[in-house]
Amino acid sequence: MVIKPSTALRNDYSSISKLAHQNDEPIYITKNGEGDMVIMSIEAFERREDLLRLKSKLEAVEKQRIDGCETYSVEESRAKLRKIIHG
Repeated sequence: MVIKPSTALRNDYSSISKLAHQNDEPIYITKNGEGDMVIMSIEAFERREDLLRLKSKLEAVEKQRIDGCETYSVEESRAKLRKIIHG
């Protein structure tokens, strides 16, 4: 975990930006010794958002499975997809 004071952000943005891209993890910014905000590269943010969307979809599918919706084995799924693709 990287923690930097807000003065580092104001006085040396370039090094904070470089650090965010090199470490590929959030940088915690403090103000008056207290946590204030988190900064990360756009790439790291987009990966995190993609992961959260995937987790949400998996949770929805798992809920459907638990609620008794019809499920298919891998082989059944492949057969259904082949039928859709090849007619």
